[in-house]
Amino acid sequence: MQLLESFSFGLFIWQIVLFIALLLLLKKFAWKPILDAVDEREKSIESALKGAEEAERRMQALQADNEAAKKEAMIERDAIMKEARDTRDDIISDAKTAASEEGVKMIAAAREEIDIQKKAAIADIKTQVASLSLDIAEKVVRQKLSADGSQKELIDTLLNESKLN
Repeated sequence: MQLLESFSFGLFIWQIVLFIALLLLLKKFAWKPILDAVDEREKSIESALKGAEEAERRMQALQADNEAAKKEAMIERDAIMKEARDTRDDIISDAKTAASEEGVKMIAAAREEIDIQKKAAIADIKTQVASLSLDIAEKVVRQKLSADGSQKELIDTLLNESKLN
């Protein structure tokens, strides 16, 4: 048993020596590359996070710019619509005014034409009445003047009735 105990103790010491050797080998060849890889991975993750934060800031800035551009476009659209409505109203008002003025001119022209036609009709009636009166007077005078004594009487009567200016 003692042999077994000494063998176990020796084995235990060899295991400790091998473990320490393994730790030294790992430290020299494995720990440094593993730690470097972990550090590099950590830096890569930090860089990716910073890039994501920067991208998020840029996206928020773009959204704010888009929102401002949208508001500006809506304001400009409203201004254009108001201007179009005002222009439409002006055109309608001008058309109404022009139509009203044209109507007034047409009514005035019609009245003037009516007056001209009325005066022409009155003048024509006067001419016809005068012509008719002359025809009647001529017939009456011919009939009355057929006798000599009546001619002299008629001339005297006409001279007395007419007023000299």
